[in-house]
Amino acid sequence: MSGPPLVTGGSGFAGPHLLALLGEAVAPRRSELDLLDGDAVEGLVRSAQPGAVFHLAARASVRRSWEAPGETLRANLDMTLNVLEAVRRSAPEAAVLLVGSGETYGAPERLPVTEDAPLRPQNPYAVSKAACDLLGGQYVDAHGMRVVRTRSFNHAGPGQSDEYVVGTLTRQVAEAELAGGSEAVLRVGNLEAARDFTDVRDVVRAYAAMVELPAGAYNVCSGRSVSIAEVVELLGRVSKVEVRAEVDPERLRTHEVPEIRGSASRLQEATGWEPEIPLEQTLADALAAWRERLAA
Repeated sequence: MSGPPLVTGGSGFAGPHLLALLGEAVAPRRSELDLLDGDAVEGLVRSAQPGAVFHLAARASVRRSWEAPGETLRANLDMTLNVLEAVRRSAPEAAVLLVGSGETYGAPERLPVTEDAPLRPQNPYAVSKAACDLLGGQYVDAHGMRVVRTRSFNHAGPGQSDEYVVGTLTRQVAEAELAGGSEAVLRVGNLEAARDFTDVRDVVRAYAAMVELPAGAYNVCSGRSVSIAEVVELLGRVSKVEVRAEVDPERLRTHEVPEIRGSASRLQEATGWEPEIPLEQTLADALAAWRERLAA
C-alpha cells in the first residue's frame, strides 16, 4: 500500500501552503535530507513508499543564478535527477510532480504562452528548470513513469521572501508603516515589466489536482499580465501609508523579458482548476504577513 505523499522543499515558499492543503505528508527539512545525496533520497523513497512525490525544492533565485550559474544548474538538475531515480528504482508506481517555471519560455513569440511554445530560457535559473523539465519528459519516454511537469508563472502571497518582486515590495511597505512615516518610497526595477501573477494558495491547489493527471507539461498561471507599476498602485490601496516607486538601477535585470502571460487552458480543461484569489487580496495578505513578521 502506498504511503502519504512526499514533498521536497516543504519549508520554502509554496511548500507550507501545499502541506497545509495536503494534511498528511512526508516533508523532510533540508537539515534532515540532502537532496544532492542520491543514496539518501532513494533511502527515503524506499521507506516512505509514497503514492505521489511533489518536487518543489530548487535554487530558485534568478539574481543568484547570475552570480553562481554553475551552482544553480548543477544543484537543480542533480536534485531532480536524484528524485526521479529514487522513484524509478524504489516506487515506480508513484506519480511525480516536477515544479518548473514559466521562465523557461523566455521571450515569447506570442501571448498568451501555451505549453507548445519552444523553451528559450534567458537566465541560468531558467536554463536549469528547462533542463529539469526535459529530464522529466525523458523519464516518461524511457521508463514509462507518470511525471507531471508544471510550468508555474510568478506566484505570490503570504510568506514569500523579499528575494522576489511582491515579497520585496510588501516588505518595504511594512517597514515604512512600522517606522511611523506617512509614505513608503519603494525601490523597484523596471516598472513597465509585466508578469502573470497567481496567488500561491491557488497555485498549490493546482499542484494537488495536477498530480492525478497523465504525464505531461501544464502551465500554472492566471492568464493576465500586470505591470510592476500596477502592482505598486494596488499596494497603495491596501497600505496604511502613501506608496510611490523609484527605479533603483541595481534592481534592473539583464535580459529581462518585457511581458509574460500564460494560458492555463490545458490545466483548466483537465481539472476544472481556476485561480480564485484576486491580486489585491494576495498583496494585502502578503503585506499582513510582513507586518506580523517585522513586529515580532
